[in-house]
Amino acid sequence: MAKAGSIVGEVLESIKGMIQTGITTKEIEVFAEGRIKALGGKPAFKGYRGYPASICTSVNDEVVHGIPSSRKLKDGDIISVDLGVYCDGFYGDGAFTAPVGKIDNETAALLRITEEALTLGIENAVEGKRISDISHAIQSHAEKNGFSVVRTFVGHGIGRELHEEPQIPNYGPPGKGPRLKKGMTLAIEPMVNFGAYEVKILGDGWTAVTTDGKKSAHFEHTVLVTSGRPKILTKASRKTYN
Repeated sequence: MAKAGSIVGEVLESIKGMIQTGITTKEIEVFAEGRIKALGGKPAFKGYRGYPASICTSVNDEVVHGIPSSRKLKDGDIISVDLGVYCDGFYGDGAFTAPVGKIDNETAALLRITEEALTLGIENAVEGKRISDISHAIQSHAEKNGFSVVRTFVGHGIGRELHEEPQIPNYGPPGKGPRLKKGMTLAIEPMVNFGAYEVKILGDGWTAVTTDGKKSAHFEHTVLVTSGRPKILTKASRKTYN
């Protein structure tokens, strides 16, 4: 798990340096796939339930599962990059959302609040707490800052499979669901919208977009529950949580 997670984190950090006006999402995809393999992993998403690419690149109102293409990024866009790695029998999963060039203050706030919501969710991934304590922390932070959390997609357990139980919604009351135990590994991933929380799937069968066309942000880490502070296995962000 630690090795798979470290590959996720290293590749995501490398991709951050590529995000600029004029680059295509397919160019990011080609780089990411090569880098994952060079580090000893396999792209976990490629072929998963028929998904055609190694990473997801979701731009502006695309919430998750955007498919890389010849689309060029423009100044003022935001892009979410989500990737998974399989290595030595285990999986890691992580994501970040980044600005392309200069973005307005409201969009910058969306990115900041979503990443902060991830931080707060992780801080609740503590032995003895319950799954919905994570959910409630994420929802509370997003909504008190005027944003909404996506209901259709959730975080999840991860380990020998990319998606395992338990599911981890990004909303709900505290104190519900399975109790967290030392050794559990969780993919925590708030998806936060500028407008309403409803989403729809495009004709490609994968890309999820906001129904109102407003922007969405997505951050994710794979986290290990310990007897103390949670340990992040994917360093997709320059922030240090532990």
